[in-house]
Amino acid sequence: MSRNLLILGAAPRLGELRDTLVRLEDTIIFALIERSQFKHNSSIYEAGKMLFKDGYKGSFLSWFLKEVEHVHAKVRRYQSPDEYPFTDHLPEPVLPPLDYPPVLVDPTNININDEIFNVYVNTVVPGITTRGDDTNYGSSATRDIECLQALSRRIHYGKFVAESKFQDPAYHDEYVKLIKEKNRERLLELLTNTRVEELLLKRLKTKAIIYGQDLSFANLDANGQISGGTPLLSSAASVADERVKTRVDYDLVVSLYRDYVIPLTKEVEIEYLLHRLDTAN
Repeated sequence: MSRNLLILGAAPRLGELRDTLVRLEDTIIFALIERSQFKHNSSIYEAGKMLFKDGYKGSFLSWFLKEVEHVHAKVRRYQSPDEYPFTDHLPEPVLPPLDYPPVLVDPTNININDEIFNVYVNTVVPGITTRGDDTNYGSSATRDIECLQALSRRIHYGKFVAESKFQDPAYHDEYVKLIKEKNRERLLELLTNTRVEELLLKRLKTKAIIYGQDLSFANLDANGQISGGTPLLSSAASVADERVKTRVDYDLVVSLYRDYVIPLTKEVEIEYLLHRLDTAN
């Protein structure tokens, strides 16, 4: 059973954070698979395409996301330090506030959900869906919101990663020096662990291949065991020599992390660190 790292009262260790981030990989992959079952349905992303009786002028997804986040705000979702809304001007909770021990030092309340939203709508959705319109607008938007919230949580966890690295006695003084110098380039170098990133991308590809297989083609015996038929793949090595069709493009999952999730996480980490000493001035 996983621990709630947000109630420890101190920055979680990197090992503990990595466990959480690995679990979020599963959440994101399965959310992408769920969204991929519907067509692109581009109408839900176009402002003014739907006629809202309340006069709302944005897109169907933006309206749906706003309404969902209004409900979630009322039950204190965004009081949790690892949750960040896409919507401004949310209502106050209807329940007593949650008391989380202070772990982060984030005076500017960094939130890059606008960037995440744009990447998801303009790059991710067209990549994981087929062209066309199947009119499953509500179902598509529901899956979109699940994807967006999972990606937002994963990327903003960069604050906890940055805090943990900042607290590391081996590098603390170096971080303080670079923060005072506003040296973004050197901070990026210090934050980057190329080996960990390479392993992450390999793990993602393997997971996307395994999770994305369509078991409806597997022959099951009376005991529910696979007997003959198309063999199931157990790793990325199994597809080294041929392109295997899965429910979501495993190369797209890898590129999503390589080109967007990892860089955006580092953006959060650097912005967090650049303001880490603000309250001490």
